[in-house]
Amino acid sequence: MPGPRLISVIGKKNVGKTTLVVVLVKELIRRGHRVMTIKHGSHPFEIDAQGRDTWKHMHEGGAERVIMETPTSRVLIAKPQTPLGPRELAEQYLADAHFVVVEGFTSADLPKVEVFRTAVHPEPLYTPGAPVASQWLAIVTDARDYRAQVPVLRFSDTAWLYRLTDIVLQGAR
Repeated sequence: MPGPRLISVIGKKNVGKTTLVVVLVKELIRRGHRVMTIKHGSHPFEIDAQGRDTWKHMHEGGAERVIMETPTSRVLIAKPQTPLGPRELAEQYLADAHFVVVEGFTSADLPKVEVFRTAVHPEPLYTPGAPVASQWLAIVTDARDYRAQVPVLRFSDTAWLYRLTDIVLQGAR
């Protein structure tokens, strides 16, 4: 059985990637798909506070992985031995998903949807003719006159999310 299909939502800082991920995930679920996500972070963060039991398991006891289970959530805390890309993360942890929507991992070889807002940045990441330009499935933008060699969906079009979801269903791999 093949693994989940992946799509990466990319864009420059503060353009609305997380907002787009949230609405895309909701629409994919509404259409009957099991959806999971991966968020790429560029800065280290601490999910587990020093002195907590789970922190002690890992940092004092030396456990490689710790799972915290509560009535409302489950968290896996792991020490990465080597960095994994989104495909490897999905295979290892999210194999039962239909779709994995990835936020970030701009340089990964994944189909991409770019969020481009001129109010935040004057130019998109997309460069026509670049070796990786074929990875772009669509660009969602606030720019009225922006044109590209991939579908350009505008936030001002009330049907942009439905069109985007159709594009993702056809292009995710």
